Amino acid sequence: LSMFLWPLQAAAGILCYVGAYVFITYDDYDHFFEDVYTLIPAVIIIAVGTLLFIIGLIGCCATIRESRCGLATFVIILLLVFITEVVVVVLGYIYRAKVEDEVDHSIQKVYNRYNGTNPDAASRAIDYVQRQLRCCGIHNYSDWESTIWFKQTKNNSVPLSCCKAALSNCTGSLTRPMDLYSEGCEALVVKKLQEIMMYVIWAALAFAAIQLLGMLCACIVLCRRSRDPAYELLIAGGTYA
Repeated sequence: LSMFLWPLQAAAGILCYVGAYVFITYDDYDHFFEDVYTLIPAVIIIAVGTLLFIIGLIGCCATIRESRCGLATFVIILLLVFITEVVVVVLGYIYRAKVEDEVDHSIQKVYNRYNGTNPDAASRAIDYVQRQLRCCGIHNYSDWESTIWFKQTKNNSVPLSCCKAALSNCTGSLTRPMDLYSEGCEALVVKKLQEIMMYVIWAALAFAAIQLLGMLCACIVLCRRSRDPAYELLIAGGTYA
């Protein structure tokens, strides 16, 4: 059992990392959501990672002291965490299915709030997404023609974040569409957020399997102790005749 506890501690750290990664990435795309439900699995998985670390310490102490009560507690807590991770997987699939509807509902509003200034949160978010995902507009670069910013500037140009990264002389002019990213951002944002949700789902599934192994090992130790009176007397410092 003690050989299993070190991987459990490592698993706790990885779970916390996955949860933190979701938080950081969500911060770059949060303008495309009106609800923060996507953070629920991330919050749970960070809490599970923290709890797994504590569980590992309990398991180490129980193994060293050969405490039957400690091992039983270890198994029960692992079972509760296992159930929690199953809940994370279910929520992950539910929220993953909602991503497309949520982005479709909010992305037009975000583009209409664009004003071209870097300090503005919505403008910064759109420029980041267009550069990061190499896209332009909602469905394509022509979507910019219906935005308030485009009508106010009156220069027949889209933001420079629509320019292909390899070009240094791109001005965003619609007279040179070959200089602009041709793919729209909506589908790519949906794909990116669904990938993030899948990281949470796969992490929860992987470590749920590890926990099953831990529960199995602990149960084997408990069964051996209960069936072997000689072992009990040896631990107690007695003799067996």
